[in-house]
Amino acid sequence: MARNSRVGDCMPFLVMVLVQVCYSGMNITSKVAMESGMNPLVLVSYRQIFATVAIAPFSLLMEWKTRPKITWPILFHIFLCSLTGAVANQVFYFIGLKYSTAIIASALSNILPAVTFLLAVIFRQESAELRKKEGMAKVAGTLLCVGGAMLLSFYHGQTINLGESSIHWSYLDKAATNSTNSTANSNPLLGPLFIILSTVGWAAWFIIQAGMSERFPAPYTTTTLMCLMASVECGAIGLVVERDMSAWSLRDGTRLVASLYAGVLGSAVAFFLTSWSIQRKGPLYVSVFSPLLLIIVAILSWALLSEKINVGTVLGSILIIAGLYAVLWGKNREMKLQQDIKAPKVVDLEYDIKSDLEIQMTSYVHYPNCNHDHEDTN
Repeated sequence: MARNSRVGDCMPFLVMVLVQVCYSGMNITSKVAMESGMNPLVLVSYRQIFATVAIAPFSLLMEWKTRPKITWPILFHIFLCSLTGAVANQVFYFIGLKYSTAIIASALSNILPAVTFLLAVIFRQESAELRKKEGMAKVAGTLLCVGGAMLLSFYHGQTINLGESSIHWSYLDKAATNSTNSTANSNPLLGPLFIILSTVGWAAWFIIQAGMSERFPAPYTTTTLMCLMASVECGAIGLVVERDMSAWSLRDGTRLVASLYAGVLGSAVAFFLTSWSIQRKGPLYVSVFSPLLLIIVAILSWALLSEKINVGTVLGSILIIAGLYAVLWGKNREMKLQQDIKAPKVVDLEYDIKSDLEIQMTSYVHYPNCNHDHEDTN
């Protein structure tokens, strides 16, 4: 039993590591596809379509008989999830990725726990008690994350020379080199701004999804319906902005791979695993794994795409990661204190019940006819 319990405790950790690996690959392939000329809105639309096709069979097979009844309030909550977690988050993220680099996009995504904490406080899913150490740690961590994001966005500094990688993937390198828009698309202010807006949408999805998991514990069905709604929403936005049908073609291998990867691994698999983890550990726990994405993307971007890392990116990332773990420390300490408070109450309750029974039994043994005597005197 103890061994099974340990495996169960490790599963959310391993699942969230896998999610970050999926996201890191999506960052690289999506960046290359957009550098080759793919419109980010087209990429988001295909991402939702492929995600729906990938997750729908699992919804039918796994939850056909066990899922709760789908009501109008449930559909409305799923609609909100599609607007925040898919449309707002992904549209803003891919536009921001187009105007910046994969490293900057991943680094700014690390403000997610801070934004999640702020929204969780607003919706009373978290507390911010400044009189306690854990409350101060969460607030200070949030401020560090915001400060790191600002530093990363507005200060660049000198480029750090890491040397040349000897493992360039020639296909990606060729796609990036042939791009005519790579330099023109770079915008040090617009890119980070869209990434931050994307993070706000992502954090809002965490909050809504936390309530959804309690009301409708069917992650396959939730993910399928969310991706289906997002396909319609993103497709409508994409067709309004990009009316040239040739831009929607997937004959180019880079675009096809990026769309499939983003849809299957970046949405279907990642959304399901994240929903599963939120249901077991809560939204704040899930959001704290975002620093791992920065590390993986930084290594892959340098190794495969020859992206440069500057001083501002490093300093900003350090502040963000320090803030993240301050929030995590405060959250863990808060949960431990709550468990310590609850445990004695259970013991005291059991003790009180046991003591009360012993008193009654003792009274009955010593005064077995007390009730009858009382009746006789009356």
